[in-house]
Amino acid sequence: MARSARAQEEIRRFLDIGAVQVAELDLDGDEAVLRPGPGSPPVTHGEVFVLVRRGGRPVGTLLARVPEGADAKSVLAARARAECAPAPAPARGPGEAGDPGEAGESGEPPYTSVVIATRERAGQLARALDSLLAQDHPRFEIVVLDNAPVTSETRELVERKYAERVRYVCEPVPGLAVAHNTGLAAVRGEVVAFTDDDVVADPRWLTELTAPFAADPALGCSTGLILPARLTTPAQVLLESHGGFAKGFTPRTYDPARPPGDEPLFPFTAGRFGSGANMAFRTAVLREVGGFDPATGAGTAARGGDDLYGFVRVLAQGHRLRYTPHALVWHHHRETWRDLETQAYGYGAGLTAYLTAVLVNRPALLPAFLARLPRGLAHARTLTAVRETEGGGAPGDHDVRTHPWPRRLSRLQRRGMVYGPVGYLRARRALRARVEGAR
Repeated sequence: MARSARAQEEIRRFLDIGAVQVAELDLDGDEAVLRPGPGSPPVTHGEVFVLVRRGGRPVGTLLARVPEGADAKSVLAARARAECAPAPAPARGPGEAGDPGEAGESGEPPYTSVVIATRERAGQLARALDSLLAQDHPRFEIVVLDNAPVTSETRELVERKYAERVRYVCEPVPGLAVAHNTGLAAVRGEVVAFTDDDVVADPRWLTELTAPFAADPALGCSTGLILPARLTTPAQVLLESHGGFAKGFTPRTYDPARPPGDEPLFPFTAGRFGSGANMAFRTAVLREVGGFDPATGAGTAARGGDDLYGFVRVLAQGHRLRYTPHALVWHHHRETWRDLETQAYGYGAGLTAYLTAVLVNRPALLPAFLARLPRGLAHARTLTAVRETEGGGAPGDHDVRTHPWPRRLSRLQRRGMVYGPVGYLRARRALRARVEGAR
């Protein structure tokens, strides 16, 4: 098929993708409670993306069709009981000690600071802040980082509606990592959590995300589950059908002292560990490694990678990282094809930009990186391959691949990966010039 004809076919397939409802189903013995996703209308007939909970905790997802005239709760509960068993404990190799946190993470969560960086999105920010203020965590503060604002809208929102519960901090230098570092310097908590202004946090999000720090003194970082708040546009459905931002439903601890056997590129495949919309660090540890590289992240020429940089630096310092699917945020995915193009290129650029940043800031990691490079290149080819619908995982794996991944998006991601090191060096030069100009 000629390239133009193939492109037209990809566009046709993309435009044919229909909306999917989002819902939650909580199973408790023979009982089931069905709720629409955050901001969604009540569930009716048609396709439904369902988060399945047991006792309130996420255990899997499924995609199901409710026939017209059928009872949605009965249909979805029957599917969920058949397909979404409680998540198994992580597998361990011979002679390995128990995974820290497996025995339970019920200790008193530490005093936590939540940093949410934003820029000219007061409407989304208000929705996110409302969900953060509803957290069941016993001791936390919220810090809003207004990054390079052009209006006073964000400051006025915080002062008018949230002044008693939320601290406002302005960072005039653009860049997500710069904003996060400013937040890191301002926080008072033993643990600092980061999320985005386009999420809705589950009421137990902060408790579940920070409890592992009480259970494991050697823990430096924790990450959690990210699911779609809405699936109303073809772009949102396409992204989620290929896994979205989710990392599965099995808790796992990554320990640099015991590199995982199924992760030959560890710790350089940081995208496996989590995402910046749902992460927390022991504050002293993140400060010890220097925070995030300010030449990475959205708002810089590097386009992304600040979160991945933080994960690798903490692991390289000898601290463990915990992924827990019990810590859930609902993410408002980007809505258009153009958004997906920007996202694909940015992900590719951020991936190689963060690797460049790690090696520039921690040259001692270069031998380990070079040793893993051949497998890394193969992994990169896999990341950017055209992903057809065959071979998707089970619902609990959260990757059912109901739609093929367009070749154009794969090409854009590869181009971004080539550009990433250049973007990072440009961002470093821009920061240096800004500092020198301010003297």
